[in-house]
Amino acid sequence: MTLTSDPVRSRTRGGLALSVLAALSVLLLALVALGWGPLLDFDRWAAEGLHGPAVDEPDVTHANRILTDWVWDPWTMRLLTVALVGWLLWRRERLLAGVIAGGTMAGVIVQQGMKAAVGRDRPRWPDPVDSAHYAAYPSGHAMSAVVTLGLVVWLLRRYGASGGWQVAAWVVAAVSVAGVGFTRVWLGVHWPSDVVGGWLMGAAVVLGSAAFYERVRSGS
Repeated sequence: MTLTSDPVRSRTRGGLALSVLAALSVLLLALVALGWGPLLDFDRWAAEGLHGPAVDEPDVTHANRILTDWVWDPWTMRLLTVALVGWLLWRRERLLAGVIAGGTMAGVIVQQGMKAAVGRDRPRWPDPVDSAHYAAYPSGHAMSAVVTLGLVVWLLRRYGASGGWQVAAWVVAAVSVAGVGFTRVWLGVHWPSDVVGGWLMGAAVVLGSAAFYERVRSGS
């Protein structure tokens, strides 16, 4: 496979999408930090609506725990990143390897920085079905999945992978990103807005990484 070149128009669209994602991330962050009533009411309504079934359906809850702790766990995503970076280095694609590694590290830094800055409490239940540590916002699981799988999708496009491979990657990424977000709310360890915040920030990191690569590659 050979790398394909994007037209200037694609770079412009990418910059616009990045700006929109950044603006939405800032807006949601502000609403969470300020404790905007309608958002908090929706979070409570959705979390409480899923907690009852999570308690009543232990088999489904167990399946969600397996998915969130093993299949879509941040460490699973990081291991995938390590394998991908290793493969790129083996192919002597040092710039791409650096962008993938750097984007992943940036995602972790942003995620932990936001958790420390916002300090949002996780949902608390008299009958919890799972537990988690650190602050709630943003969801580290959701953000890690978007960053890792988003970079994989982008890399396949950069390499001009066949349409079948790209469609398969998009399907896996979409199911995984939506699935991990659902598991975090089902298990009662995140509010829905934590998940959405992770999605937005993760997507911004992916687009930012892609834009950085194009800028360096073009020498501009």
